[in-house]
Amino acid sequence: MLYDWVKALHVISIIAWMAGLLYLPRLFVYHCEAPAGSATSETLKVMERRLLRAIMNPAMIASYVFGIWLLVLNPGWFEMGWIHAKLAFVVGLTAIHMMMAGWRRKFAEDRNQRPQRFFRIMNEVPTLLMIGIVIFVIVKPF
Repeated sequence: MLYDWVKALHVISIIAWMAGLLYLPRLFVYHCEAPAGSATSETLKVMERRLLRAIMNPAMIASYVFGIWLLVLNPGWFEMGWIHAKLAFVVGLTAIHMMMAGWRRKFAEDRNQRPQRFFRIMNEVPTLLMIGIVIFVIVKPF
């Protein structure tokens, strides 16, 4: 029964983390349109900061905690190739999360130099990584 609770909490954490990873780049797209110092720009700065600090960071940490707990409960997984592939994609999600934190900092300092198109493209990266994770966890191709 403990395993089911840990797995449920892991999935809930991942859903919250993914929601933030998909929403923050969209806010960046809107922020590109807002003139620096405008009311819209200042509102977006607050939204971006709160999303990252109040939702994304705690959800990422919880995802790691519950994911590691699942690995402790299932030590045999380390002998299977799918878990290594899944963890590589998780490293990718973590990297994109950290890059988004850096971009948020640049927006907060009115130093963004990237165009909307960049953030529209980067908005797709978490989705592609998530697809890989789901396939490795569900299908376990190796």
